[in-house]
Amino acid sequence: MEENSLHDLVQRAAHIHSDKIALCFDDCSGATPEYITYNEVINGARELTSLLNIQCDINNRSVFGLYCQPGINLASWILGILQVPAAYVPVDPEAPPHLSAHVMMQCCLRYILIQRDFDLTKKFLNSFSTWLQCDAEVVLQNQNLTLLKLQWRETHSLGTANELQDRATGGQQQDTQTSKVDPSEPSVSVEKIDSRVPGCLAYVLHTSGTTGLPKIVRVPHRCIVPNILHLRAMFQITPEDVLFMASPLTFDPSVVELFVTLSSGASLLIIPSVVKMMPTKLAAVLFNHHRVSVMQATPTLVRQFGTSLLNSTVLSASTSLRILALGGEAFPTLAVLRNWRAKGNKTQFFNLYGITEVSSWATCYMIPDDIIDSTSRSEDPIPLGTPLLGTTVEVRDPNGSLIKQGEGKIFIGGRERLCFIGNEVTVPYGTMRETGDWVVLKESNVYYMGRKDSHIKRHGKRLNLETVQQTVESLSTVEACAVTYYKEHKLILFVVAASQCADGDKDIFLELVKFLPAHAMPDKLVMVESLPFTDHGKVNMKELVKVYEKQREGLKLHSGPQGKEELWACLLVLWKAVLSLPADAMIPSESAFLFSGGDSLKSLRLSEEIEAMVGRTLPELMEVILNGSFLDLYNHIANFTFSSKDKETTEVNLKRELNKEFSSVEVQKRTVSHSYKEKAVSFTSMCRGGRIFKSDVDVPNNRNSTPLLSLKHVETRGHSDITHQHVNKAPAGSTVHQVESADPLCPAEGHSFQKDLAGEGGLMLKMRWKSDTGKCVDASPLLLISGAGEASATVFIGSHSHRMQAIDLCSGMIKWERVLGDRIESSATVTKCGNFIVVGCYDSLVYVLRASDGKTYWTFSTGNSVKSCATVDPESGLVFIGSHDHHTYALDVETKQCVWKRHCGGGAVFSSPFLNSSPRQLYIATLGSQLLAVNPVSRYCAWQTAYISSNLWCLLIGNA
Repeated sequence: MEENSLHDLVQRAAHIHSDKIALCFDDCSGATPEYITYNEVINGARELTSLLNIQCDINNRSVFGLYCQPGINLASWILGILQVPAAYVPVDPEAPPHLSAHVMMQCCLRYILIQRDFDLTKKFLNSFSTWLQCDAEVVLQNQNLTLLKLQWRETHSLGTANELQDRATGGQQQDTQTSKVDPSEPSVSVEKIDSRVPGCLAYVLHTSGTTGLPKIVRVPHRCIVPNILHLRAMFQITPEDVLFMASPLTFDPSVVELFVTLSSGASLLIIPSVVKMMPTKLAAVLFNHHRVSVMQATPTLVRQFGTSLLNSTVLSASTSLRILALGGEAFPTLAVLRNWRAKGNKTQFFNLYGITEVSSWATCYMIPDDIIDSTSRSEDPIPLGTPLLGTTVEVRDPNGSLIKQGEGKIFIGGRERLCFIGNEVTVPYGTMRETGDWVVLKESNVYYMGRKDSHIKRHGKRLNLETVQQTVESLSTVEACAVTYYKEHKLILFVVAASQCADGDKDIFLELVKFLPAHAMPDKLVMVESLPFTDHGKVNMKELVKVYEKQREGLKLHSGPQGKEELWACLLVLWKAVLSLPADAMIPSESAFLFSGGDSLKSLRLSEEIEAMVGRTLPELMEVILNGSFLDLYNHIANFTFSSKDKETTEVNLKRELNKEFSSVEVQKRTVSHSYKEKAVSFTSMCRGGRIFKSDVDVPNNRNSTPLLSLKHVETRGHSDITHQHVNKAPAGSTVHQVESADPLCPAEGHSFQKDLAGEGGLMLKMRWKSDTGKCVDASPLLLISGAGEASATVFIGSHSHRMQAIDLCSGMIKWERVLGDRIESSATVTKCGNFIVVGCYDSLVYVLRASDGKTYWTFSTGNSVKSCATVDPESGLVFIGSHDHHTYALDVETKQCVWKRHCGGGAVFSSPFLNSSPRQLYIATLGSQLLAVNPVSRYCAWQTAYISSNLWCLLIGNA
């Protein structure tokens, strides 16, 4: 059988594997999944083809719309259309009606198949009544479909039906020169491919244009079939494989997922779109229940699992995942891949690159295991790879000339690897399409650099910022606007309203939902009175960014709801606004965000709106939004919002106690009245400044921990009973023979560190491992060595990327990773019990995290950023830490209370408080040149003085 079309590929495989499972649909509700065999798929497709030929007036360019949710009959529906022969155009029920109407009219769509479940027929007619009417309706009972014949109304915004029909038949054919075709190239022939040839087209998708509306892309079978053949060979797909359909139908990688599977006799797993936004549930369904072996996805989809879930399930040593192909966005770095993989994982990684205009993928590169495993090649970029079957890749300079070295724009094409864009009816063979992406060509390898125009890739989809701006400015409520992709992270929209309105920003958001796809919706809308201009008369984006940053900083000063009833009411308003629900809609307390019409982008907006409402960052907010109910979300916000009142009550009670005469013993009794939730453990730690702390705990709540001298003093004495090492200073040029790693540090390695001294009395250092934290590291690492026979010690380190990592000292493998609310400059400290680490954050919170898994045990909110490193009292277990709100706090981790706080006389408390044993005083320095000696129990100030420079504080600590 000749394999010239997608359905030819499937029919060949179905003939061989007729009784094998072709598709599985799992609604993830706990019900038994649905299965369908290859024979059933082919029979269903044959029946649909027959019905369509009977019911419809078929012509050479017939296109059928498919308005459905992912389901068990998806393959039969698509094959049934292809065999007519006709092309299918997926219409997303969740997309803005304006965009879908434009796409359908550009396709001159006369027929559409609508899934009969979920009452989609009624939704379709209601959504598109402005643009079309239904001429006839036929129910295809066995297919669970309704066939509608469409009649387009005369509309001024999209053009008349007659005009569209004229363009479709070639009356106004677009010159392919406007689609970056270079006829001077030798590879371009006068011979052309014609979209009007029967059976030429397979499917129709759309991409963003520069006019504010999407352009359609008609994809011939000849273009996509080579992709299927080459990728199934590269991935070595067998009938035993299970592939996951990760992409929506409107994203052309879905075609690869569907037909690579069905042309190989393998099985395809389909799940509801909403489950793809639930990382824990998704991982369980894919790899525990269905043992998926091949997955093609965007890096964003994979990142949402988080390091812990990736290590334990997705990319574990025992995972079923054999192939992970990433595309649609820039490929992750090698360091990121290494963090994702658990030890012993054998999954093969592929880098895919392509554009919708030359559907679907153009290049592919398999990352060798030795490169991923090599710690010396963490910074090496990943090439785009070699062209796929029938594909030509060129790199051109700004003048359009081919280059073999250096930077340039990448062009994609091939003799038959081409599509029809917009109004094109015929296209010359060998047409090359400009991608808009810049690459660097080095030693025959092509490396992706990014986009240097207004086009960006967001959530795996291309987005033109000018399109967003034009769409917003078309609204009657908007006078002017500007848009920016802030730090390549957030899409910020600045709007000058046409008229002053109290709820102007909310009204604009509700309008934008109707006209912009989900990936184009802004993360933040900032209302401004006017747009500032530069001397050249252009919008001054730098000044607008300052407005946004100033507004964001102002959130911290916002008081938020004053009571729980007000919080409930405010949250209801936000919930309805983000989900575009009527103001009078009833919201049950058990409502789940994702099942109420939410998605990942809307969840980001809700998260930001909530934090703006309460005036602070809320840890783990996104997790509660995605996985909890409305009531869970309310309780989570209330817990953090009103905790400050509890702290004030604690302080008032403490003031009353301090007015009485009581001893430090009484304070200790009060402090130890509560027991830890977890048993205290023996440990040794070394933190910032070389301070070593040892705790020998045999029973819970043992208070006999003993602080040790600094590392410097230990070296001076020449002996330390903490690490059980003997370190003697050797003469220059000699060899140290007796510096061995003790079991608590690296028992698995058992290395002897015998190194020649380099230079004047110093040891030669060699890097054993490094970990990518994503951004700068200003914090010092915390080393924690368990005394309970742990296999290895752990290093804890925070970064400006918001990440807190726990890293195995010997192997360098990440044990766990947490993303906190903001930057981390504070160095971590271990609590007296040894079960928790304490670290400050720019989001004004002090985080108490479980050392074993990084889960939050407690957070305490100060009034500003916390950059200070905490100090632990070895007697009482209190944690002392400073904040940029000019205060120092004494926190009781056991009872989750603030025992006391003290204003330090002016200036942020940036340095770490220093606790001296004799005299027993807590020394605190501020950036306002104040130095205090405070009683750690009563917080009374013994003395306070001014100093000239912050360097003096470092000297005082060094000589304490």
